[in-house]
Amino acid sequence: MSGHLRVTPTLVVPASELRERFSRSSGPGGQGVNTTDSRVELSFDVAASPSIPPHVRHRMLCRLRSRLSSGVLTVAASEHRAQRQNRTAARERMARLLRDAAAAPAPVRRPTKPTRGSTERRIAAKKRRGQMKQGRRSGWD
Repeated sequence: MSGHLRVTPTLVVPASELRERFSRSSGPGGQGVNTTDSRVELSFDVAASPSIPPHVRHRMLCRLRSRLSSGVLTVAASEHRAQRQNRTAARERMARLLRDAAAAPAPVRRPTKPTRGSTERRIAAKKRRGQMKQGRRSGWD
Protein backbone atom coordinates (compact mmCIF):
# COMPACT_ATOMS: atom_id res chain seq x y z
CA MET A 1 0.00 0.00 0.00
CA SER A 2 2.93 2.36 -0.25
CA GLY A 3 1.43 5.10 -2.35
CA HIS A 4 0.20 8.62 -2.30
CA LEU A 5 -3.18 9.43 -0.79
CA ARG A 6 -5.35 11.12 -3.43
CA VAL A 7 -7.73 13.44 -1.58
CA THR A 8 -9.00 15.45 -4.55
CA PRO A 9 -7.75 15.59 -8.15
CA THR A 10 -5.55 18.56 -7.17
CA LEU A 11 -4.66 17.62 -3.57
CA VAL A 12 -2.41 14.59 -3.09
CA VAL A 13 -0.72 13.67 0.19
CA PRO A 14 2.67 12.00 -0.39
CA ALA A 15 3.22 8.61 1.25
CA SER A 16 6.22 10.03 3.12
CA GLU A 17 3.87 12.28 5.17
CA LEU A 18 1.64 9.39 6.29
CA ARG A 19 2.47 7.27 9.32
CA GLU A 20 1.01 3.81 9.83
CA ARG A 21 0.97 1.90 13.10
CA PHE A 22 -0.22 -1.65 13.51
CA SER A 23 -1.57 -3.27 16.66
CA ARG A 24 -3.82 -6.08 17.74
CA SER A 25 -7.54 -5.60 17.32
CA SER A 26 -9.85 -5.82 20.27
CA GLY A 27 -13.06 -7.77 20.49
CA PRO A 28 -14.05 -11.29 19.47
CA GLY A 29 -12.02 -13.37 17.05
CA GLY A 30 -10.11 -15.83 19.18
CA GLN A 31 -6.61 -16.85 18.18
CA GLY A 32 -6.62 -14.77 15.00
CA VAL A 33 -7.13 -11.53 16.91
CA ASN A 34 -4.65 -12.49 19.61
CA THR A 35 -1.78 -13.16 17.22
CA THR A 36 -2.09 -10.80 14.23
CA ASP A 37 -1.54 -7.07 14.14
CA SER A 38 -4.51 -6.26 11.91
CA ARG A 39 -5.60 -2.94 13.46
CA VAL A 40 -4.26 0.07 11.54
CA GLU A 41 -3.74 3.62 12.80
CA LEU A 42 -3.04 6.09 10.02
CA SER A 43 -1.68 9.51 11.07
CA PHE A 44 -1.14 12.68 9.08
CA ASP A 45 0.31 15.94 10.39
CA VAL A 46 -2.05 18.51 8.88
CA ALA A 47 -0.45 21.50 10.61
CA ALA A 48 3.09 20.83 9.36
CA SER A 49 2.35 19.39 5.92
CA PRO A 50 4.09 21.19 3.05
CA SER A 51 1.85 19.51 0.47
CA ILE A 52 -1.26 21.43 1.55
CA PRO A 53 -1.63 25.06 0.38
CA PRO A 54 -1.80 27.54 3.28
CA HIS A 55 -5.40 28.69 2.71
CA VAL A 56 -6.61 25.07 2.50
CA ARG A 57 -4.55 24.11 5.57
CA HIS A 58 -6.20 26.89 7.60
CA ARG A 59 -9.67 25.70 6.52
CA MET A 60 -8.75 22.09 7.38
CA LEU A 61 -7.39 23.01 10.80
CA CYS A 62 -10.58 24.94 11.61
CA ARG A 63 -12.94 22.20 10.45
CA LEU A 64 -10.98 19.28 11.95
CA ARG A 65 -10.26 21.11 15.21
CA SER A 66 -12.10 18.56 17.36
CA ARG A 67 -10.34 15.56 15.74
CA LEU A 68 -6.77 16.88 15.83
CA SER A 69 -4.18 16.21 18.48
CA SER A 70 -1.28 18.70 18.21
CA GLY A 71 -2.16 19.23 14.55
CA VAL A 72 -2.09 15.50 13.77
CA LEU A 73 -5.14 13.71 12.36
CA THR A 74 -5.31 10.01 13.29
CA VAL A 75 -7.72 7.45 11.86
CA ALA A 76 -8.03 3.86 13.08
CA ALA A 77 -9.51 0.88 11.25
CA SER A 78 -10.07 -2.54 12.77
CA GLU A 79 -13.33 -3.72 11.25
CA HIS A 80 -11.74 -6.27 8.90
CA ARG A 81 -9.77 -9.39 9.77
CA ALA A 82 -7.04 -8.72 7.22
CA GLN A 83 -4.46 -5.99 7.71
CA ARG A 84 -4.55 -5.04 4.02
CA GLN A 85 -8.30 -4.39 4.14
CA ASN A 86 -7.91 -2.31 7.29
CA ARG A 87 -5.15 -0.29 5.61
CA THR A 88 -7.43 0.41 2.66
CA ALA A 89 -10.32 1.33 4.97
CA ALA A 90 -8.12 3.70 7.00
CA ARG A 91 -6.81 5.41 3.84
CA GLU A 92 -10.34 5.85 2.46
CA ARG A 93 -11.54 7.25 5.78
CA MET A 94 -8.59 9.66 5.95
CA ALA A 95 -9.16 10.81 2.35
CA ARG A 96 -12.87 11.38 3.02
CA LEU A 97 -12.16 13.43 6.16
CA LEU A 98 -9.54 15.55 4.39
CA ARG A 99 -11.78 15.99 1.32
CA ASP A 100 -14.69 17.21 3.44
CA ALA A 101 -12.43 19.55 5.42
CA ALA A 102 -10.80 21.00 2.29
CA ALA A 103 -14.07 21.68 0.44
CA ALA A 104 -14.68 25.31 -0.41
CA PRO A 105 -17.40 27.00 1.64
CA ALA A 106 -20.80 27.42 0.00
CA PRO A 107 -21.36 30.82 -1.61
CA VAL A 108 -23.17 33.32 0.58
CA ARG A 109 -26.79 33.72 -0.47
CA ARG A 110 -27.79 37.29 -1.19
CA PRO A 111 -31.33 37.98 -0.02
CA THR A 112 -33.69 39.02 -2.82
CA LYS A 113 -36.93 40.98 -2.86
CA PRO A 114 -40.16 39.07 -3.51
CA THR A 115 -41.47 39.52 -7.05
CA ARG A 116 -44.40 41.79 -7.74
CA GLY A 117 -46.55 38.80 -8.75
CA SER A 118 -45.84 36.88 -5.53
CA THR A 119 -46.63 39.98 -3.45
CA GLU A 120 -49.93 40.50 -5.30
CA ARG A 121 -50.88 36.82 -4.90
CA ARG A 122 -50.14 36.95 -1.18
CA ILE A 123 -52.25 40.10 -0.68
CA ALA A 124 -55.11 38.65 -2.79
CA ALA A 125 -55.08 35.48 -0.67
CA LYS A 126 -55.19 37.59 2.50
CA LYS A 127 -58.17 39.55 1.15
CA ARG A 128 -60.04 36.33 0.25
CA ARG A 129 -59.38 34.92 3.71
CA GLY A 130 -60.55 38.17 5.34
CA GLN A 131 -63.76 38.21 3.26
CA MET A 132 -64.44 34.57 4.21
CA LYS A 133 -64.07 35.41 7.90
CA GLN A 134 -66.21 38.53 7.51
CA GLY A 135 -68.90 36.40 5.88
CA ARG A 136 -69.01 34.25 9.00
CA ARG A 137 -69.63 37.32 11.19
CA SER A 138 -73.02 38.25 9.80
CA GLY A 139 -75.75 37.95 12.44
CA TRP A 140 -78.44 35.31 12.65
CA ASP A 141 -81.98 36.19 11.67
